[in-house]
Amino acid sequence: MTIYEYWQAFKKANNIEHDNYDAWAFGATKKTSLELGQLVLDGLKTATSSAYGLYFDEEPIPKVGDYNVIVDYKDNPMAITKTTKVYTTPYNEVTEAHAFLEGEGDRTLAYWRSVHQPFFEEDLESVNKKFDETMPVLCEEFELVFPTETTEA
Repeated sequence: MTIYEYWQAFKKANNIEHDNYDAWAFGATKKTSLELGQLVLDGLKTATSSAYGLYFDEEPIPKVGDYNVIVDYKDNPMAITKTTKVYTTPYNEVTEAHAFLEGEGDRTLAYWRSVHQPFFEEDLESVNKKFDETMPVLCEEFELVFPTETTEA
């Protein structure tokens, strides 16, 4: 099923008339996209984060109410989420609670930092920026809206 077809199934099941959504995968590898997408489907991952320095003028910042089609590494749709909270905080002030909501590893802040710092370093390097512990991180919380226990894609 294509991203478009998946979105159309969601629209039909939820009486939504607009086509305002973004489609993206978690992480930068096949393994990460599949693992994190599955955590969303399992209800364990209800948050994500990104280096704020990766957003440019033409790229919109996520906002409450946004819909996201979560895809795997081949752009196959896995889920649709709806953003419920967005905030920016310094990397070194990301909380244990946020790390828990991200659902990765043992769900601790120590684990979150161990995987996010190298990921942020690599992403920032690709746009000639450097990681810094005080750099802003965009934290986003979301809820799974499709598929649900009562719907199928």
